[in-house]
Amino acid sequence: MAITRTHDFFLQWHLTQRCNLSCRHCYQEPDSGGEMDLAEARDVVAELVETLDIWRQAYGLEFNPSCNLTGGEPLLREDLFAVIGELRARGVAVFLLTNGLLADAKRAERLAELGVAGVQVSLEGPRRVHDEVRGKGSFDASLRGVENLLAAGHTVTLNVTLSAHNAGSFLELTELARSLGVQRLGFSRLVPVGRGRQMLDQALSRAQVRDLYRRILALDPPGLELVTGDPLAAQASVPLGEDLGDIPLGGCAAGTAGLTLLPDGTVLPCRRLPIPLGNLRQDSLREIWAGSPALAALRERSRYQDRCRRCPRWAACRGCRAIAHAHGGDPLAEDPACFLGPE
Repeated sequence: MAITRTHDFFLQWHLTQRCNLSCRHCYQEPDSGGEMDLAEARDVVAELVETLDIWRQAYGLEFNPSCNLTGGEPLLREDLFAVIGELRARGVAVFLLTNGLLADAKRAERLAELGVAGVQVSLEGPRRVHDEVRGKGSFDASLRGVENLLAAGHTVTLNVTLSAHNAGSFLELTELARSLGVQRLGFSRLVPVGRGRQMLDQALSRAQVRDLYRRILALDPPGLELVTGDPLAAQASVPLGEDLGDIPLGGCAAGTAGLTLLPDGTVLPCRRLPIPLGNLRQDSLREIWAGSPALAALRERSRYQDRCRRCPRWAACRGCRAIAHAHGGDPLAEDPACFLGPE
């Protein structure tokens, strides 16, 4: 009997560059192409679904398609609900990434009616720490949004971008998350790109990441799930063991499990990895995925450098390509904060 494997495929879609905050660590760059309108957005959804259908028929694969809608601040996009409706009608799971300031009760209820699978709200620590990063008063405004989302029945993830500025506050954040009643607490490392370049000296060192992740992994807060997209954290509790081979199986998703789409149609491997691959206003998503030399390099172990290439868990990790690029300009360099692989 043939066994069909189901693959995750996601699109992180930045619907707008507009935002109601000006965070110190923000990765946003100026957008010169203008936002795609609703008709163009519908074309993007159609192309995404059609691409997966073609792959399904050609290769006998099944997919779990999902879309992370974000910005800027996605709730500033006037046709956000129409875009969500289009995705849901096509069978795509939708997650919303927001700062929470505009998540009033009415919007929270509408998101629930549309079947949004989860909402992530950025929170950088307790009030003082958060407001230092995101602006005075933003902590309380974000918490009001979280409360509205929970009241509407959403699965809510608080997410913190870890740097030297707030790493010491993580334990406080777990207690805050539990007191609010959110279901999940996520974390990722600072990638010093965009406005975040001003915080390069706040990026965590190898020793700091190792010690922090060991403390985080030792936590088991009742009723709260700790989640991360950082491959280093995901691999930290797994013995290196035998070499897993040269085919990407997990880890860094850039070029292997999804893509990022900017408001003007530009496609990137990852929002924090500013390497343009094409533009959906004139290029095919399928052709970008199959034909991009940059994506091909991200999938090829022999192109990686130093400790990442030699690591037996390359197939399951590959470090963070955006952090490697931000620190040295080469997305195939070793992750400078990796504490897992061979020296």
